Amino acid sequence: MIALPDVQAAARVIAPHVVRTPLLPFGSGWLKPESLQPIGAFKLRGALNALARVEDPSRGVVAYSSGNHAQAVAYAARLHGVPSAIVMPSNTPEVKVEATRALGAEVFIVGITERVQRAQELVAERGAVLIPPFDHPDVIAGQGTIGLEVLADLPSVETVVVPMSGGGLISGVATAIKSIKPDVRVVGAEPELAGDIAASVRAGELVRWDPVDRARTVADALRDEPSELTWAHISAYVDDVVTVTEEEILGAVAALARQARLVVEPSGAVAVAAQAKLGGGGVAVVSGGNIDPALLVRLLAG
Repeated sequence: MIALPDVQAAARVIAPHVVRTPLLPFGSGWLKPESLQPIGAFKLRGALNALARVEDPSRGVVAYSSGNHAQAVAYAARLHGVPSAIVMPSNTPEVKVEATRALGAEVFIVGITERVQRAQELVAERGAVLIPPFDHPDVIAGQGTIGLEVLADLPSVETVVVPMSGGGLISGVATAIKSIKPDVRVVGAEPELAGDIAASVRAGELVRWDPVDRARTVADALRDEPSELTWAHISAYVDDVVTVTEEEILGAVAALARQARLVVEPSGAVAVAAQAKLGGGGVAVVSGGNIDPALLVRLLAG
């Protein structure tokens, strides 16, 4: 497991390359809009920290992702002048596929259960370095820098709501927050249709859901499952988990566009939907803004 010094070190590494996103008022609480990052999502933090610590990236880097981590690794690789190969599932929104290609990455589209295997094959074939989306201490530490910023900007914060999937984001954020202010509540947010972590918390152990079941949610960036590493952090630091319906997620997307003037993808709106269920207040992490334009138009028109 990572510790506070790992997150603090990551903050120094990534500071020149990320946006220090502000806290924006929203209702009775606050938003941390990571949708404003150069690649439109928080994932840039972990990718930059992990790639900066690769001893020899000359043979390139490989990642597997449904979109936001893909763009983050492609961006970080371009920044460091190394090639990147990204494996993406066939149900990835086209807007994320094209954005990853536009950053110079070589993209491989595979079935939704074949991402990890194909990425491992590319690593073996090329001698490249794998940067996983969440199951890595350097990635988790990079994501945890969000927690440091929240505490610095709002020392009186009582609750921080964080979306969950593979668990890298909440693992890092919760580690940072609980290490500095243990009394702050860290709440995870999940779609009901991909609520495997909520089920795991109730059971007191990891509960695995079929990937096809998790793929039902419109929140395409929240279809992964936690690893043993992220589950250890969640078990140690997360106070509660709230699940939200598809209607609540899409309603939050529309509300963020109309009321906060933020373009947010469904996955990025999950914490805001959970924040509303909790009665507002606290800080909700808006994790990403890479939405399919057609979906955004439909939601706003509706």
